[in-house]
Amino acid sequence: MAPVKNLREAYGQALVSLGKQNRHVVALEADLGKSTRSILFQGEFPDRYFEMGIAEQNMASTAAGLALAGKIPFMHSFAVFASGRAFDQLRNSVCIPGLPVRICGSSCGLSDFGDGKTHQALEDVAIMRVLPGMTILCPADAIEVTKMVPCLLDWKGPVYLRINRNDLPFVTPEAEPYHIGKIWKLRDGSDAAVFASGVMVSKALEAAEALAKEGTSVRVLNVSTIKPLDVEAVIANAAGARAIVVAEEASVIGGLGAAVVEALRGVRHAPVEFVGVRDSFGASAENYEILLRHYGLTASAVADAVRRLLQTT
Repeated sequence: MAPVKNLREAYGQALVSLGKQNRHVVALEADLGKSTRSILFQGEFPDRYFEMGIAEQNMASTAAGLALAGKIPFMHSFAVFASGRAFDQLRNSVCIPGLPVRICGSSCGLSDFGDGKTHQALEDVAIMRVLPGMTILCPADAIEVTKMVPCLLDWKGPVYLRINRNDLPFVTPEAEPYHIGKIWKLRDGSDAAVFASGVMVSKALEAAEALAKEGTSVRVLNVSTIKPLDVEAVIANAAGARAIVVAEEASVIGGLGAAVVEALRGVRHAPVEFVGVRDSFGASAENYEILLRHYGLTASAVADAVRRLLQTT
């Protein structure tokens, strides 16, 4: 049977598998289980599922208590609420003691296209990235979600997982083992390097294909672990490129782009351009692609960024 293309569904299925593997895995939900798909875990393990209501702050504190009691808690809400409403509790009750709480930020970025700026998370990467000890994961497709979730069983400390609401194209090789912290080279190239996360990985691959027809060779990297960032891999993959582009479905302030530039700050490197959302909230639209086009999160935007940089070198 072919894997599902929807990242939320893949996540829910992977969480159930993890629950079967380890009885200490528990799930907490903020009244959004049908959307986050934690409801699948509830169906299998009703005694290990805690409906907390619309109260992310209490959910984070409860998750911390469960972690102190030896459980491996997975807490769920939309990304904007999981990162924003519960920030104080995540900082003080989860990150300071370094507890193994897994925060599922569902419907990340602009992927909740119909509900608008109040329900869309563009600042969550910057918010979570500044927390000491917080790991941040942003899968590119459902295959990567399925590989990623089992790694959370033994991973030390808190983890923030960004889950897109929609179906995304498959880009992850099914047979390749997954490791948190690794940067995955999906296409090699010599003229430019594109570091991308989430939905922008498939857009970067599209851009690389279009540029190849023009004679431009582009290396595409899937940075599904935004933190801790593999600095050595960033430096190695930027080396020799005449242009570097970072593409993300998040604010360019404090996001993956900032992390990549921080990694490169001690070495000589090519000019860098960001493809992301520039100091703006989201908006509502009839579908996801409309929003991605509106905010310039497209394959053509990535290709144009590469062209502009190459013209200056």
